[in-house]
Amino acid sequence: MASNQTVISVRDLVVGFGEATVLDHANLDVFEGEILGFVGGSGAGKSVLMRTIIGLFPKRNGTIEVFGTDLASLNEPQRRSIERRWGVLFQQGALFSSLTALQNVQFPIREYLDLSPRLLDEIALAKLEMVGLDADVGGKYPAELSGGMIKRVALARALALDPEIVFLDEPTSGLDPISAAAFDELIHTLQRTLGLSVFMVTHDLDSLHAVCDRIAVLFEGRVIAAGPIEAMLASEHPWLKSYFRGKRGRPRPSLN
Repeated sequence: MASNQTVISVRDLVVGFGEATVLDHANLDVFEGEILGFVGGSGAGKSVLMRTIIGLFPKRNGTIEVFGTDLASLNEPQRRSIERRWGVLFQQGALFSSLTALQNVQFPIREYLDLSPRLLDEIALAKLEMVGLDADVGGKYPAELSGGMIKRVALARALALDPEIVFLDEPTSGLDPISAAAFDELIHTLQRTLGLSVFMVTHDLDSLHAVCDRIAVLFEGRVIAAGPIEAMLASEHPWLKSYFRGKRGRPRPSLN
């Protein structure tokens, strides 16, 4: 159940590359216990904002607070302590091709914890089971897995350290409609069961209708709207109207 407690607060964020400004004083809040769908046109900067929050891209201006702490104010140990509290599923899964599924899930655990091989295996197998995969998947390499299985292994890896926030970057991209619907249901179930706060970059209208508590819209470098799907459908802003009420705006029933 979403609350009014803010777990991510972005204020006046400016990010650019060379002379191009991608985010222009963008503001965004993510609340505890919600699934926030983050949408915008192709190349608008959705993934850039997510990657800036988690520290992969530098900012030019603005503040990013996570759990009430300004990330720019942290030293390295403090930063690592915060990073342990979130997990990330990157586009296309981004699994290490030379590692098995089990080893991929174990990777963040090895990074932060000193555990025995037996305990590492037990935790990783439990995470794979949590996302609906059988134990025999653990011994397979990414090249041996289907697209849907890769996404599930990547989600298991994102959940490896029992995070409070999960970042999902286009989690259903490349999946067929049946697999995408099943993945949406998995995200919804895990979010409710584990009490996660979910920041989901997506362009999938079905996902927005089915699982998101709120939707935030990035347009021309700024977040121009944030609210439930009903608010998006009622908006008369030309881009929102075209996106949510256009020819492809066919909703799937909500899982909420």
